[in-house]
Amino acid sequence: MRIFASAVVAAAVGAGLLTACSGTSESGASTSGGTTTLVLWTHNAGNDKELGVVKKVIADFNASQDKYKVEYQAFPQGAYNDAVVAAASAKKLPCMLDVDGPNVPNWAWAEYLEPLDQPESTFADQLPSTVGKYDGKVYSFGFYDVAVSMISRKSTLADNGIRIPTADQPWTAAEFSTALTRLKASGKFAYPLDLATGLTGEWWSYGYSPLLQSFGGDLIDRTSYTGADGTLNGAPALTWAKWFQGLAADGLVAKKSGDDPAVDFINGKTAISWNGSWAADQVTAKFDDALFLPPPDFGRGPKIGGASWQWAISSSCAAKDGAQAYLKFSHQTKYFVEFAKTLGLIPATQEAAAQIPNFAPGGKYRVFLDLASKFAVVRPVTPAYPFISTVFTKAAQDILNGADPQKTLDKAVSDIDSNIKQNDNYRS
Repeated sequence: MRIFASAVVAAAVGAGLLTACSGTSESGASTSGGTTTLVLWTHNAGNDKELGVVKKVIADFNASQDKYKVEYQAFPQGAYNDAVVAAASAKKLPCMLDVDGPNVPNWAWAEYLEPLDQPESTFADQLPSTVGKYDGKVYSFGFYDVAVSMISRKSTLADNGIRIPTADQPWTAAEFSTALTRLKASGKFAYPLDLATGLTGEWWSYGYSPLLQSFGGDLIDRTSYTGADGTLNGAPALTWAKWFQGLAADGLVAKKSGDDPAVDFINGKTAISWNGSWAADQVTAKFDDALFLPPPDFGRGPKIGGASWQWAISSSCAAKDGAQAYLKFSHQTKYFVEFAKTLGLIPATQEAAAQIPNFAPGGKYRVFLDLASKFAVVRPVTPAYPFISTVFTKAAQDILNGADPQKTLDKAVSDIDSNIKQNDNYRS
């Protein structure tokens, strides 16, 4: 029996979402007057900048030929995943849809998605984290990615005798500990470190599992993907959990920080902020000595999360040739450039990066492309990931708030392994 890790459809989806899906035919396509209309869904309702680029790509494709016409429906991001699950249950998926990278394996396993009928060489120039794969096949690609870094200031580090780390020589665990101790002793900051613990949802897995991985643990055993025992609750993971809990216990981070870490950093409340490339413009507008630094090396090298929103084709689309044609058309460098310039995010290809001053070699945000290239780890490529993420989030929150680290990790492992077993190891 397949227990969909995304959610239990009946419980997760409200009537309003089903109404939003009702305009989509069972095939996601319809033909009239010799033109086939394809429906595309996006999570960008309310995000005028990104939606604007999506609309431009659609308009350009529609103008380039007369065999197909693409129409879009935009959903709020918070409601989007549930809308897709509901539409899949009702057999009313659109022909094309965007998908958050970590969800690709689950949606491919659940047979929501169709493999992309393009040579793998098509994506050879892309950051690996921007190509969604499952079971040896490419199911999606994205135009951009983001990167998390330790944000600080030259003056802050210099005043406290702290070395500026580089990608080649990141802070060691001991150096990082010393840095936080010195920053706290300075008395200038409410907290020396902001880990953005006030954020919710996928941030907890995206932001903190790379730190776990740097200690040597992980969310699941990636050699088999059949369990987390010994990986999420072994000695390295326990060391991470005790360190993570100790940060809050020692007053080095807030158990629940502000809603916008960039604001607290800009206002001088924190000295180092674990935040994404999306905050770079805010920070550089305020400080001319801002630093975007690699994460510390806790023993297994610096790690950051990888993968953002990507585009895919639904398996139920009745006009797959048209959907493939649209995605092939969209895979032009000019659109990679357009997304990155408009959103200020990392372009997914080096060719696009070369055309954007901020991300070209020597550009002020090139560091994010370098971090994504060198240190990004995609979240576990398994249909179990949405469930794993939910379990890890609760475990990390409990640990930060004082729960017994070993017992909490053991419980998380038990829940994850049970889910995988119930789903017959998520075999196709």
